[in-house]
Amino acid sequence: MELKPFEKKVWLSSPTMHGVELKYITQAYETNWMSTVGENINEVENVTCKKVGCRYAVALSAGTASLHLAVKLAGVKPGDRVFCTDMTFAATVNPVRYEGGVPVFIDTEYDTWNMDPVALEKAFEIYPDVKVVVAAHLYGTPGKIDEIRSVCSKHNAVIIEDAAESLGASYKGVQTGTFGKYSAISFNGNKIITGSSGGMLLTDDREAAEKARKWSTQSRESAPWYQHEETGYNYRMSNVIAGVVRGQYSYLEEHIRQKKAIYMRYKEGFKDLPVSMNPYDIENSEPNFWLSCLLIDKEAMCSQVRSDSEALYISEASKSCPTQILEELLKFNAEGRPIWKPMHMQPVYRMNGFITRDGNARAGTNAYIPGETRDAGMDIFNRGLCLPSDNKMTPDEQDMIIEIVHRCFE
Repeated sequence: MELKPFEKKVWLSSPTMHGVELKYITQAYETNWMSTVGENINEVENVTCKKVGCRYAVALSAGTASLHLAVKLAGVKPGDRVFCTDMTFAATVNPVRYEGGVPVFIDTEYDTWNMDPVALEKAFEIYPDVKVVVAAHLYGTPGKIDEIRSVCSKHNAVIIEDAAESLGASYKGVQTGTFGKYSAISFNGNKIITGSSGGMLLTDDREAAEKARKWSTQSRESAPWYQHEETGYNYRMSNVIAGVVRGQYSYLEEHIRQKKAIYMRYKEGFKDLPVSMNPYDIENSEPNFWLSCLLIDKEAMCSQVRSDSEALYISEASKSCPTQILEELLKFNAEGRPIWKPMHMQPVYRMNGFITRDGNARAGTNAYIPGETRDAGMDIFNRGLCLPSDNKMTPDEQDMIIEIVHRCFE
């Protein structure tokens, strides 16, 4: 059967709007509350607290801004080492640098593709003075939360939870965004619900929420003039953006159901291929299935080489690789994406420490210790890819994507 490119591009994950968002945007316009105060902001903060289960939510301009203020609240000072998820987007880690901290990366585990608690314990053996851990939930899948919290509690370390991708996901019946002392979610354009931009800092600490709210509005003091006694930021969410988020919230569960259906359809469609889907703890967690991802079995990988900006592969019968599949998807007007490139492989962070479950520490050197590096994150990055996961994708379009992937293994 001849396959033809999609007439309309099939996206990785694009905003899904419903119309009600316009009601709240228009309300902001008609009442002239267009800046960083207004009913939409107040309501979005209230709805988030009720949905997630936290006591306080501070609406900010981005998930990154939320993480930055979380790092500041956690007391990170210049030169302080901070343990961070390795296989994630740079926004998880960059805020540590904003405050002068030094990220040390913790390897990934294969069960959920998140921070490895065993490697985290090894990291504390090497750097016992660390007091802050930044842990992300990759692609909307909760990590091994109990184990990570146990390790952090043992070493008196504060958890900053990057739940940017996992709004609506739960672990043992509890929503992500409640497991850190400070947590962050994102309403970026491709997230499970969106404001086009925006984020939220979550906490149960009233004083911390008040500090974040003050810092986010340039740290203005209560005075009849502009009085500033500490550094502030222009981080507050606008009432217009909050209107979009407000309209989206009632569709969160619907979006999650649609994303889960896509994941399950892929899983069924690939059952006869040497691949697996991004995993999760079926007994304890319920992801939001934001992105569906594919991991190719080691023995089914064709030769693939990647530099910092290019990728090449050699076609082999019955084998494939992420580069080939992504190129084929692009030919048919469908958007895929490589797995997040681990932070310890990024040029900007190649001199930072990196800890595997074997205890290998890489600090101040770009070389690995021969025979001692497990590096699960690099392995998943090399063999994995993100599939088109847009919840407006039709079953027929997804069937064609499944067929494209099948043909890569012929």
